[in-house]
Amino acid sequence: MSERIQSIAVYGAGSWGTALALQLARNGLDVLLWDISPEHVENLNRQRENSHYLPGISFPDKLQCSHDLTAVAAFADYHLVVVPSHVFREMLQKLAPLLNADDAVLWATKGLELETGKLLHQVLEEELPQCHAYGVVSGPTFAAEVARGLPTAMTVAANQPVLAQAVATAFSAANYRAYISNDVLGVELGGAVKNVLAIAAGISDGLGFGANARVAIVTRGLAEIMRLGAKLGAQPETLMGLAGVGDLVLTCTDNQSRNRRLGLALGQGKSRDAAIAEIGQAVEGAKSALSIGKLAERAGVEMPICQQVYRILYEHLPPKQAVHELLSRDLKAEF
Repeated sequence: MSERIQSIAVYGAGSWGTALALQLARNGLDVLLWDISPEHVENLNRQRENSHYLPGISFPDKLQCSHDLTAVAAFADYHLVVVPSHVFREMLQKLAPLLNADDAVLWATKGLELETGKLLHQVLEEELPQCHAYGVVSGPTFAAEVARGLPTAMTVAANQPVLAQAVATAFSAANYRAYISNDVLGVELGGAVKNVLAIAAGISDGLGFGANARVAIVTRGLAEIMRLGAKLGAQPETLMGLAGVGDLVLTCTDNQSRNRRLGLALGQGKSRDAAIAEIGQAVEGAKSALSIGKLAERAGVEMPICQQVYRILYEHLPPKQAVHELLSRDLKAEF
């Protein structure tokens, strides 16, 4: 592993994986993008764009695509995993026999493991115990805006400072600023919990409750993130930064967020399954509502907004009743 990244393998050619691959390739890195679907890879190579997720944005010559996992894993010493959280462990299991001990593994997945409620760095430590350099890329970022080259800031957190610096340098450009952190847990946590809170904000807006209610959800939702983070050992400043409050505000207020759009649909009376089918892409918050509940229970942390989102999604609690129950809770000090 060198201090300056020359080449990188990216796993997952959805909208987010493709957008990150584009940014890295535009910055001069040799990028090999893998996807599980051979048909999707064939289309990417033939059209030289991701017409399904990011139509009209051409691939630079530095960005190539492959379905051959062995070849992709051998391509570089740096590996960026951008797959949905529910297949994150499976992806690492596939990579395990293909990686070298000194390879660096990063991920841009925002979520927890569904079945266990584990943070993704915990999953990585279980599946890739030989991996001593790892980190997470997160922040207030929409794939379409990154792909178009619009100004963006994000956080790179790694267990080794040299890795965080190298990855931040690889992403950074005139249009893109990456900040570094050593708080992998905090960056992961902010990216996972905000998805559930974005569903809550969408539900509120779908019910027509207005701006006051939306801001209350964002603010009290941040309090839930901070409580959980404090119990798990996250640095408070991380959760007040790009990967915490930044990502939370973005996804709770902009309809580019799939999680917010799911909430809007639920608030307007659509079922969970119908709303997700209409969105047509992974909605991480729907799964995170399950896993965050498990994590919060283990940690002994109260997260009433996240709990109500879970009940709406999986226990058929009517959204209006969920809001009424939140507002009927015993009065207490804000802090």
